[in-house]
Amino acid sequence: MSFEVQSSSPLTLERTAPMDSSQQAYQARLRRRKTWEGLVFSLFWGAVAITALGLFIILFFMVANGWQAITLTFLTEAPREAMTQGGILPCIVGTVCLALGAMAFAFPIGIASAVYLSEYARPGKTLRLIRLGINNLAGVPSVVFGLFGLALFVTYFRFGVSILSGALTLGAMSLPVIIGTTEEALKAVPNTYREASLGLGATKWQTIYRVVLPAALPGILTGGILGIGRAAGETAPIMFTAAVFFTPSLPSSLFDKVMALPYHIYVLATAGTEIEATRPLQYGTALVLITLVLGLNLMAILYRSRLRKKSR
Repeated sequence: MSFEVQSSSPLTLERTAPMDSSQQAYQARLRRRKTWEGLVFSLFWGAVAITALGLFIILFFMVANGWQAITLTFLTEAPREAMTQGGILPCIVGTVCLALGAMAFAFPIGIASAVYLSEYARPGKTLRLIRLGINNLAGVPSVVFGLFGLALFVTYFRFGVSILSGALTLGAMSLPVIIGTTEEALKAVPNTYREASLGLGATKWQTIYRVVLPAALPGILTGGILGIGRAAGETAPIMFTAAVFFTPSLPSSLFDKVMALPYHIYVLATAGTEIEATRPLQYGTALVLITLVLGLNLMAILYRSRLRKKSR
């Protein structure tokens, strides 16, 4: 009788060999890192979920309380009967005029300021003071901008309570956001783009105009999106400079007074003795304002996506 002895392969011996203390410590550290990574990502996902839930609750609340007021008459007619009947067409037109006017004023100035700060200004105390002033300007309350617009545009320049005064005030309020996002977009453009353009004989301005700005345009539009959202939803600045309690006619020039959706909501919620009777109109107007801001932002986002696809 013969016996066969089966020898274990080196791989089998390696797998069955016990780990030494260093390997065990490494495995323990790896498990702890994975545990902390999972915990941190859970916190991130929780924060995103809370934000999304809050947005959903706000939208659901607005839709549930205001959808009954959304009719063709509500969107195409002027208010009447002490604004308890009719529609909000002058408010919609006034809000669009103010938001687009603010961007027409703030966008060129904001981009030019960011180009100077990013491409031309020399590092030093002066540049730090300018950026400190821009950051502080971004934290100024909107009612202060309203008083500034009242003193400068309405009174000093004698534009009166008009679209022009309101647009200039909202544009000044949007400038810090546009300057900050534009400057970050310009910094994100690789320096190799600038070096290649200068190496081919282009001047610095030609490099900025034809190379840097087109590459940074999608990021610049982000500042415009944020600026439109803030300009369209502000109430305090336009109370002193552009919006009025009631005017049924649509604006025909930049010096006309207008109704605006944010101020109209404020009026419906605070003025008069039939506040409860106008509750559906309040929520309907708020729903239209949210939809208008989302629509303007969506158009800008789609245009930005199109530019990004072209640049690839």
